[in-house]
Amino acid sequence: MRLPTNLLYLTLSILPSAFAVFADEAYNVDYHYELLGIPQPHTTFFHRPRKDEKATLLYTLSDLGVLGAVNPGVGNVVWRQFLGQDAHSETGFLRPVEGENTVVSAIGSSVNAWDAMSGREIWGNNFGGAIRDLEVLETATGNDEARDVLALFEEGGNAYLRMLKGTNGDVAWEYKDGSSDVPLQVSTNVRNVFVVSLHGSSGGYNLKVTILDPVTGKRTNEYTLTTKADIYAPEDVLLVGANSAAPIIAWTDKPMKNLKVNILGKTGDIQNLPLKESDGEITKVALHAPHLVQSLPHFVVHSHSDVSNRADVYHIDLSHKSIKLAYSLPKLPGQGAISVSSQDANVYFTRHTQDEVVVVSSASHGILGRWPLKLEKGRGSFVHGASEVVQRTADTYAVRSAVVTTDQDWVLVRNGAEGWSRLEGLSGIVAATWAEIPESESLAKVLEVEAESNPLSAYIHRVTRHIDDLQYLPDYLQNLPKRFLSSILPGESAPQKQGVLARDNFGFNKLVIVATQRGRLYGLDAGNQGSIVWSLGAFEIPAGKKWDVKGIWASPSKGTTTVRGAEGEFIQVNTTTGETIASTTPGSAPVIQSTVVVDGPLQKWLLPIGTNGEPGQVPAVLAPKEYLVVQGKNGEVKGLKFETKGDVANPVVTWTFTPPADHRVTGVVSRPAHDPVASIGNVLGDRTVLYKYLNPNIVLVTTVSDEASLASFYLLDTVSGDILYSTIHEGVDTKQPIASALTENWFSYSLWADITPTTDALPASKGYQIIISEMYESQIPNDRGPLDSVPESSSLEPSDIPNAEPALPHVITQSFLIPEAIGHMSVTETRQGITTRQLLCTLPSSNAIVGIPRTVLDPRRPVGRDPTPAELEEGLYRYHPVIEFDPKLILTHKREVIGVKDVITSPAILESTSLVFAYGIDVFGTRVTPSFAFDILGKGFNKLSLVSTVIALWVGVVVLAPMVRRKQINGRWMA
Repeated sequence: MRLPTNLLYLTLSILPSAFAVFADEAYNVDYHYELLGIPQPHTTFFHRPRKDEKATLLYTLSDLGVLGAVNPGVGNVVWRQFLGQDAHSETGFLRPVEGENTVVSAIGSSVNAWDAMSGREIWGNNFGGAIRDLEVLETATGNDEARDVLALFEEGGNAYLRMLKGTNGDVAWEYKDGSSDVPLQVSTNVRNVFVVSLHGSSGGYNLKVTILDPVTGKRTNEYTLTTKADIYAPEDVLLVGANSAAPIIAWTDKPMKNLKVNILGKTGDIQNLPLKESDGEITKVALHAPHLVQSLPHFVVHSHSDVSNRADVYHIDLSHKSIKLAYSLPKLPGQGAISVSSQDANVYFTRHTQDEVVVVSSASHGILGRWPLKLEKGRGSFVHGASEVVQRTADTYAVRSAVVTTDQDWVLVRNGAEGWSRLEGLSGIVAATWAEIPESESLAKVLEVEAESNPLSAYIHRVTRHIDDLQYLPDYLQNLPKRFLSSILPGESAPQKQGVLARDNFGFNKLVIVATQRGRLYGLDAGNQGSIVWSLGAFEIPAGKKWDVKGIWASPSKGTTTVRGAEGEFIQVNTTTGETIASTTPGSAPVIQSTVVVDGPLQKWLLPIGTNGEPGQVPAVLAPKEYLVVQGKNGEVKGLKFETKGDVANPVVTWTFTPPADHRVTGVVSRPAHDPVASIGNVLGDRTVLYKYLNPNIVLVTTVSDEASLASFYLLDTVSGDILYSTIHEGVDTKQPIASALTENWFSYSLWADITPTTDALPASKGYQIIISEMYESQIPNDRGPLDSVPESSSLEPSDIPNAEPALPHVITQSFLIPEAIGHMSVTETRQGITTRQLLCTLPSSNAIVGIPRTVLDPRRPVGRDPTPAELEEGLYRYHPVIEFDPKLILTHKREVIGVKDVITSPAILESTSLVFAYGIDVFGTRVTPSFAFDILGKGFNKLSLVSTVIALWVGVVVLAPMVRRKQINGRWMA
């Protein structure tokens, strides 16, 4: 039967004219949290990036050293700059330059000016020492010249104050304080510059105020305030006003009964302002003052107790150098936050409580605006914020505030209602692990129970089960059209419901449990764009410290996640809900230096390793079966094996690897826990086989010598401690990152070192390199090496010959030049190991993650010649010494993922796909297919066209069948 031409044309017209089987899935299967960190109260403000426009942006320099501008309307990041990567100090400063489109930052030893709209650097300058304060110089004239900047440094035990030109950042003058006083802050007015220092020792400090000439930087006067009984650390000083809008120094006495204030320039005069208790003793006092030069010199004192808070507003009389109480805000229960904003000379105080938002003027106690607070549940209470008050008419006002909550969210409150929120507490992740979503009771288990029962009970159980299943019938019928459409329309599947955790057929839906440096745990749903499933405050981490997480592991059998910290703290939570199951406080257990997941006789568990690499005694039922590799207190690498005696097992050192005297160990990497090998050899073009050296008990140790600029790499057998392979590189910059990875039968590492020319005609040079090495049992194809005829082998006894040397692998090595440094290396993981592995590298300079194909890094690529037909059949092509990071290899695409500390991978059910999760300051997740998606239809596959074509063919057959039958009958009669 032949189809008519018209019907064939109709069928072909249904198919798309252009069709891509594997469409680019960027921004669909991946997700990115573009984070800043927790905003700091002294570095967060609203500022006009263009003085001719009224629109403002929200600026902050976070606790992680990220400078950024946020659109206050929608909460999106306008621009970011990561300043903390080269900083030696965690204390940062950010100041707006009023009337200019400039913001000035200082962190570590650097001072920079940035364009407030675009984030581009205007100028930058580096100095010795660490920054202690930064202020914009106050001027008497309102000219359009760039405002100069005052930068206070501590260098070599001395204080240095430098005035930097606002045009280019050059030093106009420098003042050095030759004493050993601790520099604290700097303040300025039109006539003077004030440098405030701590004079004395940690047993008690006096405040020293040095007065300088703003034009020449010469000292004109100096006086000391007696504060030894009250000030023991820089944190005890509550406020040093930046300019004439708040020309004061303020602190409290030790029992927090009085606030003590000195007006800058008033020698030796200290005014005592009583602090009113509110439902108990005062636990915290904060001062808030305006920063605009033209603002009225008013400030508010916000005092807290355990159950309530209150505020008092004070006015400064600059002509008489006096301070008086203007009015008090009422005492309210709970905690709250107060922020200051200025408009021309007017100063407004915005008070955020548990129930409402109130705006008052600093001039009088009358309430200018009051709004009920409407926030989503689970936000916690307010900690601090920055506000912007706008007067719409003579009697109406509007306010928006960017407030940080106790749950470490950054929330914008607009007239009492939540405008947007940013999960800034998710930044600063220090550890992460993959976790499977627990399976619900399956039908197979239910049928197994029925099979073990008597026939009558099984029948009753089945009928009852079918009746109970009727409750799901309405939802099933309701979702039936969606399931039908999703099966024929382009796409993967129907979108997952928010808040519903369920496994999928492809293994994409998994959880990622992360721990942040601020002591919080989060559960992220990797299959639902990384949405937050739960969050938990695990431990209270003091300000200025970081949670040093030594291990995190999710148990698939128990459905729990265990986290261990360096100070012995421990917490175990439910993986799906975040509910705390067990925990211990820091200091309740011995200090640990690392952890390792071990396989005991009963189960896998997270073993803590104490100082000096000693895991200590463990119960015999939990004793690890495998050998362990630990580091000692002097940097040596040791192998441990547990020996069981009775009910306990003790660790025994089996071998020790000590680096050379001038070397130190910088890294020890092992094969991933899930590292299946699909093929034991590489099939060559002539059908011979190079057998891989597949030893599960190996580690790659990296050592460096700072004095000799050397880097060495050792491949160790973890059972015997034998050195299987070693190499050394000269001219290495040990301050640059050195990353390494080990998997299957190959390892790789990157560094900055001397480049050995391939021919004598090329000169020697330096650059970033990536080195790849493959290990084989023998260099001869079809040869298994010295263990060819041995049915079983052991690292301790390689052969029957006494004192025999270990069977060393044949190593093939090749090096490539790369354009920039690699911060971290990891390898993709798939379920069976059939898919070609891909090397994932983080690029700190580009804020990106690149996936380098394994074929590019193949060390067997022919050098100096074209490949033979047999080599082409293997997939080898000519060696080129430079690997360019092509944009198609960048997993993050156009996104900038900053501060990435590590990349972890996990296999999906589909063999072609590996799940990737990168964490640090930002969070990024995606799916990669190193050998392409050979076991799943692409997202762009047109299922509708396929179904339509089949239906059209079926309709054509149904319509034409009677016609053909009638024609055949008529033909017989005519014959």
